[in-house]
Amino acid sequence: MRTELLLKRLGEIGKSLERKGGALALLGVGSVGAETARLDEYSDLDFFVIVRPGEKNRYIDRLDWLEETYPLAYSFKNSDVGYKILFEDGIYGEYAVFEESELADAAYTEGRVVWMDPTYGNTEIAKPVNPIPSPKCDSLDFPLNEALTNLYVGLGRYARGERLSAARFVQGYAIDRILSVLHLLEQEVDYYPDPFGNERRLEKRYPRFAEVIGDMIQGYNRVPESALCILNFIEEVYPVNQRLSEEIRRLANLT
Repeated sequence: MRTELLLKRLGEIGKSLERKGGALALLGVGSVGAETARLDEYSDLDFFVIVRPGEKNRYIDRLDWLEETYPLAYSFKNSDVGYKILFEDGIYGEYAVFEESELADAAYTEGRVVWMDPTYGNTEIAKPVNPIPSPKCDSLDFPLNEALTNLYVGLGRYARGERLSAARFVQGYAIDRILSVLHLLEQEVDYYPDPFGNERRLEKRYPRFAEVIGDMIQGYNRVPESALCILNFIEEVYPVNQRLSEEIRRLANLT
């Protein structure tokens, strides 16, 4: 099973860190962290390596500690502190390397201690110091009015021939605004909400909205049709300004 291989690989990384020295802890985050119950065949490895002062560059610049667990097929340094990687057997991962003091400024959900140097012993390190700002809003007014103006601007760009920009405004930005207040419109199913992305696991968290969102995202060539479906949805849950609604429909019907 791939899920077993993921956890096994993470354990092997911990053993490699122990052999190399200079590391304090390995934290699994995401589905290999505190939420292993949602681990599936499409999960990947997300982890933090906590190192002693002065050891950070060694673990960032040299990837031998990963190669010793399984050969790497691909590695891409996507930030100053970490990489995105693909092992030869298809296991994909993303990780970052920190000194303990740097975690105070890092944004992450509660992790799971996979390995820890026995002389270290700080089991609280898996818990973030700073709370992550919620992607949810507590009022419909600002997000839904933003969504409406996204529709208006997007349709204007579509009429001008700027179809990519239009698609992003209508099927991207406007949808994101709706997602930020969806918990006010539908009872959310408690299924691993992600503070970094309201779209994650939407189909299980908001099954009623999941049934209609497809009509709101009809693709590059159907921006006006998508915009009208979004407008209809918003009008069902919020008192939309009549004049603005008329202008959105006018623009949608130009093509």
